[in-house]
Amino acid sequence: MFSLIARPLNRAMTTSEQHPTSTTNTTTLVLGGTGKTGRRIAEKLTALGRPVRLGSRSAPIPFDWADRTTWGPALRGIDRVYISFQPDIAAPGGADTVGAFADLAVESGVRHLVLLSGRGEPEAQDAEARVRASGAEWTIVRASFFAQNFDEGEFLGPILGGEVALPVGEVGEPFIDVDDIADVAVAALTEDGHTGQVYEVTGPRLLTFADAVAEIARAADREIAFVQVPLEAYSAVLAEHGVPAEVIDLLSFLFGEVLDGRNAHVCDGVQRALGRAPRDFSDYARDAAARGVWKV
Repeated sequence: MFSLIARPLNRAMTTSEQHPTSTTNTTTLVLGGTGKTGRRIAEKLTALGRPVRLGSRSAPIPFDWADRTTWGPALRGIDRVYISFQPDIAAPGGADTVGAFADLAVESGVRHLVLLSGRGEPEAQDAEARVRASGAEWTIVRASFFAQNFDEGEFLGPILGGEVALPVGEVGEPFIDVDDIADVAVAALTEDGHTGQVYEVTGPRLLTFADAVAEIARAADREIAFVQVPLEAYSAVLAEHGVPAEVIDLLSFLFGEVLDGRNAHVCDGVQRALGRAPRDFSDYARDAAARGVWKV
């Protein structure tokens, strides 16, 4: 049996969210503020003394992509925004929604938009175009598959169960550490020189999903199998486990189209933005295993 288990992360509001105004710094709205990238970005900005407003449905000033009446209040008094679209920027209608938000952000006085985008996804590229056309200063962070999907989200359940079954074969993917994404986004939000840049951020090498699972197994000192399954069977099992149809459609798109080899190359976005190499998957696996996240 195989399954896809999402584990959302919830955090209390930061000190800067409680006090969103400052005489020396502007306030940044971090959308997806409790998610994999957003929470890290919010923490890093707060550590730098930058006021942050979390953009989530549970925030003191709620933000919901599906409820446009929440957008205006969340944007009030904001100078820059990190945009992470839910459920995924490749989802149908994502580009139009992101574009409408970007237009409203500019009308509300936002100067700089930093968009988390995806590689090789036409809908994501449409969203990028809408952000560029909004009139704001912009930076695009175009990311590969997250390494942290194996310990914070979608693949954690199968890892703990000892078997990861996915509809993907020998195609290589340069898994990106989410902390690298956060560092790039924070640099774009706080430093000069990043306006108008498209940073395609990847890890330093290609791994198949089987390679990634094998590295996790070694780091965790456990037996964890990888099994390639047909896409139709994968979708059917997700449906049996109550996964919403729109999520199944999105995953079918990602595994059936995006992982066709079009992204089987590394890029230099981390190096260009930060002046250093991206973190290797083996370092991620070692550190996650040391936290005990994959123990059973």
